[in-house]
Amino acid sequence: MEKPQATDSSSNMFLTGTILLANMDYSGLTDYAVKALIGGAIWMCFKIAGDYFSERMKKK
Repeated sequence: MEKPQATDSSSNMFLTGTILLANMDYSGLTDYAVKALIGGAIWMCFKIAGDYFSERMKKK
């Protein structure tokens, strides 16, 4: 008795992702992730400060 082959889109997506990740430069990806986290933290600080000062100015 033969097993049915999986031909759904999730198996195709998994195969494509595996091939792409196998050829990826992980040192560059790590540098990008660190820069993205630092940039996101800086953006969040400016956003919080802007909201704080905006509320303060509205109360005056």
